[in-house]
Amino acid sequence: MAEVLPASKPAAWRRGIVSFKLPPADGLSPAPELPANLLERLVFARTVAHSLGQVAGADPAALTTAVIELAGGTGFADVHVWPRQFEPGPRGAEDVAAAALARQMVLAACGLGGDLDPAARAGDRVLDVVLDTVDRWWVGWHTASEPATRWPGGIYPPATGPLPETVVSRAWLKLGEAVATFGIEWGLGARVVELGCAPGGACQRLLEAGLDVVGVDPALVDPALAAQPRFTQWRMRAREVPLRRFADVEWLVADMNIDPTSTLESLKRVATAATPKLKGIVATFKIPDWSRVAELPAWLAAFRDWGFEPRARQLSSGGREVCVVARRTRPAPGGPAAFKAPRARPRPAE
Repeated sequence: MAEVLPASKPAAWRRGIVSFKLPPADGLSPAPELPANLLERLVFARTVAHSLGQVAGADPAALTTAVIELAGGTGFADVHVWPRQFEPGPRGAEDVAAAALARQMVLAACGLGGDLDPAARAGDRVLDVVLDTVDRWWVGWHTASEPATRWPGGIYPPATGPLPETVVSRAWLKLGEAVATFGIEWGLGARVVELGCAPGGACQRLLEAGLDVVGVDPALVDPALAAQPRFTQWRMRAREVPLRRFADVEWLVADMNIDPTSTLESLKRVATAATPKLKGIVATFKIPDWSRVAELPAWLAAFRDWGFEPRARQLSSGGREVCVVARRTRPAPGGPAAFKAPRARPRPAE
C-alpha cells in the first residue's frame, strides 16, 4: 500500500481488516482518488472499499439503522455484507448465515429487493458492511468493476458453501475462482497439461470446460477421473516428461505442494522450451513462510523473462498461497517449426 499510494497512512488494524487514511496533500484538497487497478496491485487484499467508519448497536436492527444514517441515505444499487474473517468450508457456515441475515435487513432499509443477486453488476455503487463483532460493524462503499469487486468481500461465491459430493478435491474450487477472477478463456477443446495433478480436482474442472486434459503425477488420480475419455495421465514427475510431449500444449496448470523455487523450475523447463502453441500458465505458489512474499516480484519477473505477462492474487478459496495467471506476449523460442514430426519409417515387407 505504501508503494501504490505513498500518501496513505495506517489507521485501524484488526485481523481480517486493515484501514488507511488518505490525507489531502495540502490539507485543503479532497483525498486522492483510488487507482482503478488498486485491488489488482494489492495481491493479498480480498477487496477494497472507501471506509465510512464503524457503527455500534445492541442488535442487528439497531445496527442497520446506524448503517443507513452513516451512509447518508439509500442511493446504492446493491449491498455487500460479509464477516471480517472468512473461513472457507463448513467452519465459516455460521458467519455466512449471519451475513445473509444482516444483508436482508440492510437491503430492506435501503429500499432494495430482498431477492437481489449478491453478485453486483459492473458499475453498481455498492454499500459495504463488514460484520466485526455482534455489536459492531464496519461500513463503506465501492464501485463494482472486476469480478472480485462484484462479490461480497471479494469472496468467490461457491467458496461459501460445501463442495459438491462429486468433486475430487478443493483444487476444483480454486481453479474455478482463478478462471472467474482472471477471465481465463481456454478455447473449446484446447489441450491443457497440469503438473502435479493428483488426486485430480483441477483436472476435473478442466474436463468440465470441454478440454483435452493431461495430468502429470506419479501418484494415481481418482478412478472417476481416470475413466474420462478426454483425460490422460503421464505417471511421472514433471521434470521426467520429455519436452517433445508439450509440443501441442496450449495451457499449463500447476498447483504443486512444493517450494515456490521448485515450482518455478518446473514451469521454466516447459515455458522456455520450443512450445509454439503454449498460450498461458496458471500456477499456484505455496508460501511456506510469510517472509517469502518478498520474493513475489522476482517470481513475476521470471514469467516476463519467459515471454509471459503475469497477474497475481491470493484467492479466497485458497490458503497461504498465490495464484499467478500469465499469458504469452512473445513468440515461443524456436518458432512454430521448433517441433517436427518424426520421419515415418518404412514398414518391413510382410
